[in-house]
Amino acid sequence: MSTETWRLLDTGKSDPYTNMAIDEAILLKHQKGKMLPTLRFYGWTPPTISLGYFQDVHKEIDVEAVQERGFGLVRRITGGRAVFHDNEVTYSIVAREDHPLMTGGVRSSYLRLSTALVEGLKELGVPAEIVSGRKGNLNRHTTTACFDAPSWYEITCNSRKLVGSAQTRKGGVVLQHGSIIISLNVEDFFSVLKMPSEKLREYLKSKFYKQACGLEEILGVKVEARQVKLKIKEAFTKVYGIEFVPGELSEEEITFLKELKNKYASKNWLNGKRNNL
Repeated sequence: MSTETWRLLDTGKSDPYTNMAIDEAILLKHQKGKMLPTLRFYGWTPPTISLGYFQDVHKEIDVEAVQERGFGLVRRITGGRAVFHDNEVTYSIVAREDHPLMTGGVRSSYLRLSTALVEGLKELGVPAEIVSGRKGNLNRHTTTACFDAPSWYEITCNSRKLVGSAQTRKGGVVLQHGSIIISLNVEDFFSVLKMPSEKLREYLKSKFYKQACGLEEILGVKVEARQVKLKIKEAFTKVYGIEFVPGELSEEEITFLKELKNKYASKNWLNGKRNNL
C-alpha cells in the first residue's frame, strides 16, 4: 500500500465557538489551494450542545436551562441532530472531494472513514461494528438527539450507537466531524431538551440509554482520550497507509478562525438567521 501524508492536529479543549470555527477555517483553507488532508482531535469546555445546521433551537432546546447549567450551545455547519459534547474525543477530517476516501458521495465516504474508526476502536478492545444502513424510521418516539437517530453506516457496539458523525461538502472540500463517546452524560443532556411532559422525558431518556453507549461502559475501565486518539490515528495508517505529520494551524487558518468565531457566537447564527452571515 502506498503511503500518503496527512496533517495531524490536536487542538485540545476549546469553547464551542472556537471549535466550530477551527473546523470551518480548515475547510476554507482547503478551498483556496493545495493543502494536506487534515485529521484533527479536540474536546469541549464547557460541556456543549451542538445543533445540526437545520435544527430549530427554540423548538428543541431549552436555552434558558442551558444557560442556567453553564453549558455551551452552538450550531454546526453540518446537518444531523443535536449532540451533547462532554467526556468524548471529537474528530474532524477535511479533504478535497476528489480524494479517494471522499469520492462517490456522502454514503461511500462515510463507509470508508467508518472502516478506519472501527479498526481503531477494535484496537482499544471494543467490539465495534458498522451497521450498513438505516434501521427503522424516525417517529414520535425519537428525540432531537443525534445518538437517538438512525443513519447510514452507524458505528455501534452490541446494537448501541457509539460514534455520531456528520458531514458537509462545500467548494469541492469535505468536512466530516464526529463524537467518539468515552462516557455518556444523559442526565444533563435530557435536562435541556424541550419535552411536552416529564413523563415523556423519562421514557425517552430510558430509551436513549438502551440505544447509545460509551467506551468506559463497554470496557469496564477508565479510558483516556489520548488512548483513543492514538488508536484512531494508527488505524488510518493501518487501513489506508496514511502517514501523519503533527502540525499547527496556519496563519491564514488563524485569520479565518478569528472571523468565524464571531459568526458562531452570534445570536443570528444560533437562531438560524444565516442570510447575512
